[in-house]
Amino acid sequence: MDEKDKDADKKQERRKVYEAKLQECGLELETEDKSESEDGRTCYVKIHAPWEVLATYAEILKIKVPFKVNDIPDHRDMPLSWLCTPFRLPTHVMHPEPDFFTSPFDKSKVDFFLIDNKDTFFPPSTRNRIVYYILSRCAYQNTASQQNDKKGIKRLLNNGTYTAAFPLHDCRYWTQSRDPNCENERYSLYRYWAQFFRFYKEQPLDRIRNYYGEKIGIYFAWLGFYTEMLFYAALVGLFCFIYAVTTYDQSVWSKEICSENIGGQIVMCPLCDKKCGYWKLNSTCNSTWQSHLFDNVGTVFFAVFMAIWVTLFLELWKRRQARLEYEWDLVDFEEEQQQLQLRPEYEIKCQKRRLNRITQEMELVLDRSTADWVGKLCICWSTVVLWIALIIASIIGVIAYRLAVYAAFASAMRDSPTNKIQLVGSVITPQLATSVTASCINFVIIMILNFFYERVAIWITDLEIPKTHLEYENRLTVKMFLFQFVNYYSSCFYVAFFKGKFVGYPGDYAYMFNNKWSGLRNEECDPGGCLIELTTQLVIVMTGKQAWGNIQEALVPWMKNWWVSRSARNHPESLYSRWEQDHDLQNFSQLGLFYEYLEMVIQFGFITLFVASFPLAPLLALLNNILEVRVDAWKLTTQFRRPIAAKAHSIGAWEEILHMIAVFSVVTNAFIVAFTSDMIPRLVYLYAYHPGNEPTMQGYINNSLSIFNISQIPMDNQPEAGENPGWFNSSDITTCRYRDYRYPPGHEKEYSHTMQFWHIIAAKLAFIIIMEHVAFLVKFFVAWLIPDVPSDVKARVRRERYLIQEYLQKYELEKLKVQLSVNNGACTCDAPHPTACTPVDPRL
Repeated sequence: MDEKDKDADKKQERRKVYEAKLQECGLELETEDKSESEDGRTCYVKIHAPWEVLATYAEILKIKVPFKVNDIPDHRDMPLSWLCTPFRLPTHVMHPEPDFFTSPFDKSKVDFFLIDNKDTFFPPSTRNRIVYYILSRCAYQNTASQQNDKKGIKRLLNNGTYTAAFPLHDCRYWTQSRDPNCENERYSLYRYWAQFFRFYKEQPLDRIRNYYGEKIGIYFAWLGFYTEMLFYAALVGLFCFIYAVTTYDQSVWSKEICSENIGGQIVMCPLCDKKCGYWKLNSTCNSTWQSHLFDNVGTVFFAVFMAIWVTLFLELWKRRQARLEYEWDLVDFEEEQQQLQLRPEYEIKCQKRRLNRITQEMELVLDRSTADWVGKLCICWSTVVLWIALIIASIIGVIAYRLAVYAAFASAMRDSPTNKIQLVGSVITPQLATSVTASCINFVIIMILNFFYERVAIWITDLEIPKTHLEYENRLTVKMFLFQFVNYYSSCFYVAFFKGKFVGYPGDYAYMFNNKWSGLRNEECDPGGCLIELTTQLVIVMTGKQAWGNIQEALVPWMKNWWVSRSARNHPESLYSRWEQDHDLQNFSQLGLFYEYLEMVIQFGFITLFVASFPLAPLLALLNNILEVRVDAWKLTTQFRRPIAAKAHSIGAWEEILHMIAVFSVVTNAFIVAFTSDMIPRLVYLYAYHPGNEPTMQGYINNSLSIFNISQIPMDNQPEAGENPGWFNSSDITTCRYRDYRYPPGHEKEYSHTMQFWHIIAAKLAFIIIMEHVAFLVKFFVAWLIPDVPSDVKARVRRERYLIQEYLQKYELEKLKVQLSVNNGACTCDAPHPTACTPVDPRL
């Protein structure tokens, strides 16, 4: 027998033992002959969980079930609630079941709970979670040869014993099932939730939770709430943009730049060595207009507003999350469920048990030496640091590209050939061409690095062997976000805080790596300022990521499913069974939601960290998220197998990351307004350096440009022959201007910084301190003002705990009376008596 046949025999033996042990646990197995499958090669094993199994494991997992209808009246009616009617779904869709008080299930007290129908008592998500719990812990070796690591469906999938394991969808998504007992939840979700023309409707979160589980329900609740809050940020940002458009004619400095008598008479120094000639300031009229759209008084207002908005968003989400925790029976989830959420990968590595001082029960522990722990920790974090260094190296490469290619663009566009292009020709400048192409290259590098690092991050997290699923996701979240933070935001940080800040002046330019012979002179900002370049960088990276993400999420799974099921998708259901249909769908991995959160948190960073440079960023995020909600719903309902249901009481580590970004965003926006925009220099000029007695901005452009003697420019920095424009005459034009505050030639402090420069620096630092303190003060006040848990939720939690004690006491008293009457011979009829059952060991 060859090796392949031997391997097939081993797999067959594993399946035989594993399925026998599943039956020993009480599960019912139904095998479909492979000859009846669509391809004639695949054998399907259907698993059914009878009531006894569900009841036993519901008690082990401490699943909460209803025992009394909620009797607290709901006083959450909002004034003018009729305005929201168009956005509401029918009541039977939003709330398919009444609100109950719940208590952990106890199999010995079945008659204590409200059980109308045992077949539907546990929701679909709970049933498939219980079954998967058994599958994950059932051994596939005989007892005589059993090893601790020879258990669990995941290992059987990894070694090829089974090809897939998944819960079935209850029907086809586009039509209801003919079976009258079918719940048709998938069809309802598709009809009311997953279609794009429902984008303005609320989400049926209770149905999502019942069908997919609390973890997926929490994600869609957070995404929906985030999208709702974006509406207000987008509205204010749009108003700020409209304000900028309508006040353009009031911009004195823009008029001076575009004026033939002022900007047309100012000759500017070359922006690069040899390949760049002298140029007139009024040639930047278009970029100045563009810069005014984002660099105005509204910028400061919007930056402060977003600091308040992000605090309101996070505090109001805490309240929304607290309400969901109560409604979905997750109030005590963390304390009760952590031990029950042990990863099978952790359990199979555990060889020892120790006494838990709190529960006084023996628990599994991982026997790991200090050297092994330190070694793996060093490997993991040195890998993260190595990849972050790789990002920084790629950013340096993009900067070198900017420096090298700018001169080429400047030379090619010397005679302004782009002006012949209709509509956009006059807008294309060497600075814009360099910025756009560099941003596109940077975006491609970002996506390539993401692709490889995702796999590396999963590998090093697996090496750490985290104990619980929550701990695994939290560790992976930290590694992934740290990398993504540097990957996505580093180019924006460069443009915002480094570009144009270390340039020098015409007689003493600064070069990359402090090496003049490299020929890479440090970049100067666009004549309209660095803020417009930061806006360009932000728009390209943010919109590019969102567009690419939507293509990956929607188009790729659809194309894969179309290809796999191309020969069978037109078959009737009698020939193309539901399990075959679901098998042909894409697998929703355990980290499926992780990538969804990561995408949204990166977006959150874009609209908060750099929002002072682009007030329309929240509007772009809002439009994307309206699409994102329905795309995620559509792909989950139609393109993916039904995920294994999992519980989660919050969005996990992402909540702390959002708080970190919120705090950091106050600092970044204060620095952007102070050092990247021209707001502070204008204000200093208006109140301290204006001519005459009345504050005015007239003369600001001339004041903000320093003078340099052309004859003092070194030959290495002089333009080559033929690079200067036709109007330039070296005998008539003896000086050029540059952006800085330095003394003119002939002054005793020639080319050193003026006192106005230091006044501006002091004003910038003062602005940062004031803005940060005001923003943080408002943030902390708002956070203190809004309680994390609504008062009515606190009342309901206390009421539920009281009723559990009261009803259990009455139940036990009634049971005791019945028992005493039977023992005394006073009862002549059979009394109901709970059946005592031996609980099944959760680690089979």
